[in-house]
Amino acid sequence: MALPNCPKCHSEYTYEDGDLLICPECAHEWKEGEITEAEAVIKDAYGTVLADGDSVTVIKDLKIKGSSSIVKLGTKVKNIRLLPDAADGHDIDCKIDGMGSMKLKSEYVKKA
Repeated sequence: MALPNCPKCHSEYTYEDGDLLICPECAHEWKEGEITEAEAVIKDAYGTVLADGDSVTVIKDLKIKGSSSIVKLGTKVKNIRLLPDAADGHDIDCKIDGMGSMKLKSEYVKKA
């Protein structure tokens, strides 16, 4: 049985250690069938797959926690960075002109 390539560095030299698969080149460990960061898919409110560097548009006025400011509907955000392991649901890291760095939920944006 052929073992899968490493999902992190794509090395073909993976080996089994108990129920874990290990890559000797980057030391990444994972279980067979486990969804990894490379396989995690983040979609916008309309189901379009997002990628690092995409531009998105906000589809709803968003209140900024701890501030009286809001991100207006239609605000365009360029060069996003995805955070697939975000536990709080804020899976997009970005900089918004005039507001600075913040995190957004993908359910409130659409790909531009």
